[in-house]
Amino acid sequence: MAARGQAYYNYKPFAAGLDFSYERGYTNVNRQLAHFSGNINFIYNYSPFIPITVELQAGTLSGGGTIPSLDKYGRQYMNHYKAVLLHGDFQLGEVIDYSQREALNFLKNFYFGTGVGLVFNNNQVQRYNLYLSDGPLTYRFPGSNVSTNVAIPFRFGYELELYNDYEEPSMAIDFGYTHSIVFGSGLDGYDDPRNIFKHNSNDQYRQFVIGTKFYFGRKSSYNKPIRYY
Repeated sequence: MAARGQAYYNYKPFAAGLDFSYERGYTNVNRQLAHFSGNINFIYNYSPFIPITVELQAGTLSGGGTIPSLDKYGRQYMNHYKAVLLHGDFQLGEVIDYSQREALNFLKNFYFGTGVGLVFNNNQVQRYNLYLSDGPLTYRFPGSNVSTNVAIPFRFGYELELYNDYEEPSMAIDFGYTHSIVFGSGLDGYDDPRNIFKHNSNDQYRQFVIGTKFYFGRKSSYNKPIRYY
């Protein structure tokens, strides 16, 4: 019985996971479209409640349109991007005593986190002014179709842990939200002078995420039971 009780303290230090996201961009093109994307994750669990993750993303961001009702200049972009990110998450179970109250036991798997990474943009862009009434129709919107930008993701969500017969975490289902700030103008491929076209903020994109991960590796021990009923 004592050996089974000790199992409550055990966890595996590594995990691999797959996420699906519903995402859209926030760029200087007003109209943005949403798309589905996929992420692959490789995780080191510093503790049961502090995962450090290398994340590989592949997705699509797009917006604008070639008629005035969609974009008054006729701008339109589609970005089939890839990204690599390194981020750490901090779950509340690392600092709260969840052994005495059922509500705190539920709250222990809420997390927040951040990190840094690179976004590799691969754009198809409509670059010529089509409708601007007070400028030449030959104006070409500057920018690069292919570029690399630094990104900082801000993450929060909830992780539902599933346990094996020894009451050790064996897999998890994640429900999260990520908002990434991107430094540069690569997401939509437009990099116009600020004195001609107003830039409201850095490019950004957000993701609603659902995913799963599976734990593996030799067992490690934590300083308190991981699961309480």
